[in-house]
Amino acid sequence: MRLVLQRVRHARVTVEGRVTGQIGPGLLVLAGFAPDDDAAILDRLARKMVQLRIFADDEGKMNRSVQDVGGQVLVVSQFTLLADTRKGNRPSYVGAAPPLLAVPLYEQFVQTVARLLGRPVSTGEFGADMQVELLNDGPVTIVLDS
Repeated sequence: MRLVLQRVRHARVTVEGRVTGQIGPGLLVLAGFAPDDDAAILDRLARKMVQLRIFADDEGKMNRSVQDVGGQVLVVSQFTLLADTRKGNRPSYVGAAPPLLAVPLYEQFVQTVARLLGRPVSTGEFGADMQVELLNDGPVTIVLDS
């Protein structure tokens, strides 16, 4: 599992002109899943993400989590995060979970994050051609990997 966390002022996902997910200040999370990911990995990375202190405190120091600041979360599936580019110029995606495995992992991850935050999580649309708009805040971009 690989997550790319972007601290944002706002973010939005559209599919065929329809908004599927939208947030104000918080985290845009791009999530890629591998075939061997399981509930323990999902839970560990969800907890890490929710508790990661990458938001400013009153002194301007990154010392608060998305949970602490009441930030929103938008999770977008992105199998290309697991691209293997070691050989040639065309990425290989054999390390990414196929949709039959990835969809339940994605849904479970979203539910876990929502449970940990105590509020709903916005999402993209799995497998769709999505357009993602964001205003990166900082910029702050963190990669979490299982």
